[in-house]
Amino acid sequence: MKNLYLKLIKGMIFLTLLVSTVETKGQTEITAVDPVAVEILQGSLDLLSNLTQFSVQAQSTLEDMLDSGHRVDFEMSSSVTVSRPNKLHAERHGELFNQIFYYDGSTLTLYNPSDKVYANEPAPETIDEMLHFARDKFGLGAPVSDLIYNNAFSLLMDEVNFAVVIGKEMIGEVYCNHLLFSRPGVDFQIWIADNVTQLPMKLVVTDTATPENLSFTTVMRNWDIAPEVSESLFNFVPPKGTVKITFLKTDQSGK
Repeated sequence: MKNLYLKLIKGMIFLTLLVSTVETKGQTEITAVDPVAVEILQGSLDLLSNLTQFSVQAQSTLEDMLDSGHRVDFEMSSSVTVSRPNKLHAERHGELFNQIFYYDGSTLTLYNPSDKVYANEPAPETIDEMLHFARDKFGLGAPVSDLIYNNAFSLLMDEVNFAVVIGKEMIGEVYCNHLLFSRPGVDFQIWIADNVTQLPMKLVVTDTATPENLSFTTVMRNWDIAPEVSESLFNFVPPKGTVKITFLKTDQSGK
C-alpha cells in the first residue's frame, strides 16, 4: 500500500475528451469535457510552474484496507520548498514515513532522522528530471510532487476522459473551485483557490481500478510564493552518529 500513491500519480499529455454528462433544465446534455474545469486547472498549474520559488505545508491521509476488511487511515504531515530549476527540500512525517528529502541540483539525499540513516545518489540537473529519476529508480515521491512538475497540467490531463466543475466550496478560509477529473483507473479531485493566486488547496487521488476505491488526500496550507530560503536548506550535512546506507532500487537487478 505504500506504493499506492506512486501508482496513482504515475505519468498523466493533454487529450481532448468527448463525454461528460450535465443535467440542465430537466434534460441530460452530452458535452465535451467541461472547458471551464480544464481552464481553471491549467490556470492554476501554469501559475505554479512559473514561480521561481515557493513553499507549502500539507496534511495527507492515505487510506488502506486491513486484512480484516476494515479501512484505516494513515496521517502524514509534510512541507515542501522549491527553488527552480534545480533545488528542492521536503519533509514527511507520520506512521509510514519519517523522511527528509534533499536535492541540491546534483545529488538526491533521503534522510531518516528516527533511524539515523541516510542514502544519497547522483541525480539529474533539474527538478523534473530528478523526480522522474527518484520515482523510476527508487520508487520515491516527494510530497505534492504531482503539482511541482513544470508540465504538471499535461501530466495530470493525460488520458482524462471526464472533467467537470462540481461547485464552489471552502477549504479552511479559502473559497475554492471544486473540480473532478477522471482517467482510466484513477479519479482526482482538486480544489483551487477562487482568487488571484489560483493556488491548489486540496487534492484527492482515488484508485478506481480496485474495488475498495482507496484514496490519497492532501490538504495544503501556508503557501508562500516568494519565500526567503538559504542554499543550506537544500544541502545535506550528515549529523553526528548518522550512518550512510544505499537506496533500495525498484529494479532489483540493479539496472
